[in-house]
Amino acid sequence: RESWAFEVDGGEPWRRRLSVRVYDCRRNVAADQMGCCDFPSKTRALPVALAHPATGPPCRATFRPQPRLYFLRILLSNDDGYFAPGLAVLAEHLAPFGEIIVVAPERDRSGASNSLTLDRPLIVRRAANGFSYVNGTPTDCVHLAVTGFLEKQPDIVVSGINYGANMGDDTIYSGTVAAATEGFLLGIPSIAISLASHTGKNFATAGRVAARLVERFQREPFGEPVLLNVNVPDLPEAEISGIEVTRLGKRHKAEPVVKSVNPRGQAIYWIGAAGDAQDGGAGTDFHAVANRSVSITPLQVDLTHRGQIDLLRSWMGK
Repeated sequence: RESWAFEVDGGEPWRRRLSVRVYDCRRNVAADQMGCCDFPSKTRALPVALAHPATGPPCRATFRPQPRLYFLRILLSNDDGYFAPGLAVLAEHLAPFGEIIVVAPERDRSGASNSLTLDRPLIVRRAANGFSYVNGTPTDCVHLAVTGFLEKQPDIVVSGINYGANMGDDTIYSGTVAAATEGFLLGIPSIAISLASHTGKNFATAGRVAARLVERFQREPFGEPVLLNVNVPDLPEAEISGIEVTRLGKRHKAEPVVKSVNPRGQAIYWIGAAGDAQDGGAGTDFHAVANRSVSITPLQVDLTHRGQIDLLRSWMGK
């Protein structure tokens, strides 16, 4: 697969995918290739001469436009920090689809949920790898990026790849889900993606799942605001059995806090582990991941318990 860029005078430039028939003049053979080129939207066919590095002499080619595929502005964030391996894998796998902008926390902010920093100013710094990092929460990062730091609004927000699952009740506490939720609240299609284990052996599998979803957004926009929570089994891609659209399951109550004493004799507490799955039957995110499938759950932010509205009115009337 080759890629060529051409400049055409006049007309509004559009980024399109091109189907190209390339003729090798010396061998009299043809090969279908794909490439990308900016050219006026009214162009129907563009005859050009190009020099292939392997064959040397120019070959004749005609570029014929196919359906438009726009390059996306993709905002990435996470809750594990800008140095996390999952974030680097995500940026690598989504780079072919457009411009990658990374704004992530300066340190691990797992469990930060949807918190905003209101008691101090936020500072954006640039790491050696080009990622921007903020002395705040995942929600801070996306809010700051979309509402002031970036000159242009991103087309999509992708948060992750989280080191560990975010299923069921986890979504309430998760900084990974929170970053995506902030994008959704600001009117941008958003995805939270997590690798469902703490061994972290197959971030590349989750990266390819994210790439498939972003490519689908690029090719066929969803049509309305959407917030997706994605959990990927920590397996090689060949061992993934499929993709399931799921609902959130539910965990048992969390383990009790772990009490200890610090060197000064003060009592300290560690938050206990999350509970096991209580509602993990067919159709849930827990069930999909346990059966080697990728789980994709559409989320919403409306916390209204509609089933209790009439009951509450009756209770208040007593």
